Amino acid sequence: MKQLRALNKYFWKYKTRLSIGILFVFLSNYFNVLSPQVTGFVIDFVQRSLNLAGYSAPKTPPNYDVLVQKFIYKIEYSNFNVTTIVALCGITILVLALLRGFFLFLMRQTVIVMSRLIEFDQKNEIYQHYQKLDTAFFKSHNTGDLMNRISEDVSRVRMFTGPAIMYLANLVAVISLSVFFMLKRNAELTLYVLAPLPLLAITIYFVNNIINKKSERIQALLSDLTTNAQESYSGIRVIKSFVQEKAMLGFFKKNSEEYRKNAIGLAKVEAIYFPSITLLIGLSTLLTIMIGGLYYIYGNRNIGIDAIVEFVMYVNMLTFPVSAIGLTASMIQRAAASQKRINEFLQNEPTIHDPASPENIHLQGKVSFENVNFIYPHTGIHALKNFCLEINKGEKVAIVGRTGSGKSTIAQLLLRMYDPTNGSIKLDDTDIRQIGLKTLREQISYVPQDVFLFSDTVENNILFGMKKGDREAVTRAARQASVEKEIHSFSMQYDTMIGERGVTLSGGQKQRISIARALIKDPNLVIFDDCLSAVDVRTEQEIIGSLYEYLQNKTAIIITHRIFSLFNFDKIVVLEEGEIVEQGTHRDLIAANGYYAGLYARQQEQENDY
Repeated sequence: MKQLRALNKYFWKYKTRLSIGILFVFLSNYFNVLSPQVTGFVIDFVQRSLNLAGYSAPKTPPNYDVLVQKFIYKIEYSNFNVTTIVALCGITILVLALLRGFFLFLMRQTVIVMSRLIEFDQKNEIYQHYQKLDTAFFKSHNTGDLMNRISEDVSRVRMFTGPAIMYLANLVAVISLSVFFMLKRNAELTLYVLAPLPLLAITIYFVNNIINKKSERIQALLSDLTTNAQESYSGIRVIKSFVQEKAMLGFFKKNSEEYRKNAIGLAKVEAIYFPSITLLIGLSTLLTIMIGGLYYIYGNRNIGIDAIVEFVMYVNMLTFPVSAIGLTASMIQRAAASQKRINEFLQNEPTIHDPASPENIHLQGKVSFENVNFIYPHTGIHALKNFCLEINKGEKVAIVGRTGSGKSTIAQLLLRMYDPTNGSIKLDDTDIRQIGLKTLREQISYVPQDVFLFSDTVENNILFGMKKGDREAVTRAARQASVEKEIHSFSMQYDTMIGERGVTLSGGQKQRISIARALIKDPNLVIFDDCLSAVDVRTEQEIIGSLYEYLQNKTAIIITHRIFSLFNFDKIVVLEEGEIVEQGTHRDLIAANGYYAGLYARQQEQENDY
């Protein structure tokens, strides 16, 4: 239950709705508990008026509610006959039912609507927290689990903030009002009637612990199932290509079967739980009729048929609220299990955050790496070792090396997706950790190795990251990325919808649209991370020609495993296992006849074969 304390801020925010909703709960039940009193009066009145056999007047008059007493006083001292009075009592009971229904409607309009507003706020809070968390977090948590927390877990919490709160308030109101008037009517009979309730409380306590543990297990299994499904949908082409449909189905069935067993186990517990509660409530009804009947027969407890009828009606009123204890407790336990998962997630603080006093500088393009070491936190891979590099404003630098040499890590550090383990990175002589994240990333264009396009139009994908833009700027960026002709061949050109992750496009088209997205920002610092791996040699040369013109006065870092001989780099840095093994111009490195020269020779042979 302590996990649910995190929701107090929402209850405080919507305290007016909550307070009014609880007031409506009380009013609806107040008018409800008046009905047994009116019914008891009319039964006693008919017996007394018609002088029915076996009737004996009570020694002390019933201590009814003040409204009922006023009602009784008015009709008893009127000149109405028995039939009219019975009819008036029937109409009064109907009016009380209508009033109860009206306040029930208002109750749902306040409490349930409040729960929807809390759900809205909580989903936004979680999504906003997703945006704040750093790359390391997303590498250690799967997408299915993250999706499950913002959907299934929040939905279960909403069942607590809405229905469970409503049922709980209703339960407290019904029990307090009913027991209050039952004690006023006959304290001894009330104690007998309520005798099964302690047993009910003990049952609820033990069973709820079981429900809580099973709920936590079910939510964890549901996250695994969602992850399995999400990965299957995303990788459907790979699954089909390797004819692994049957294997993936078997894996899904295994996870699904585990979830089914646990869900059925929980359902079995609840299946025993709810009938047991109903049985205990039924015992209260039997005790009322049996003990009340014996008191009436022997006539020694001042109990008449009217009192027995009132008690039976009170017990029936308690039936749903008390039986809902199980349902409410189940909702609360499930919500607590889900909120625990949400709290665990929300307690994750990003390791990359804005400095206390960020420097909002206008980047010119000077970059300095000073003895930078970086070790990936979850794998322990030492990606960069004593890395030192000076890049002046406007220089074009190529970073070359085989896979795993640490090339992409440089781009990640420049964007502050990670901070270096040791050493420092400076932009325009300012430590990168002193620059606001928004300021930093807005002024750097980055084309990732892993291209990601959104399910949107071509134009909106190119404009992604821009506060505003026009078709002319989009067209110019597409032309510079050598993708304009292909966009014009699409059915709706720039308004063509791209499928999920750009599934409707080829790898080369996706890369070039990603390049256009970077070029349209027109920054002073541009980072290309192996962004031409999916294009042919001719298209590569065309793009390089456009880029050379575009990058005239900009600082550019081009990370690649290929050598662009047509591009006049100011500096080429060769990485090997996180260390710089060669550095210089193309001509200098060819003359050195080292790793770079060998790589260039092999590439030339491949191009000649092509």
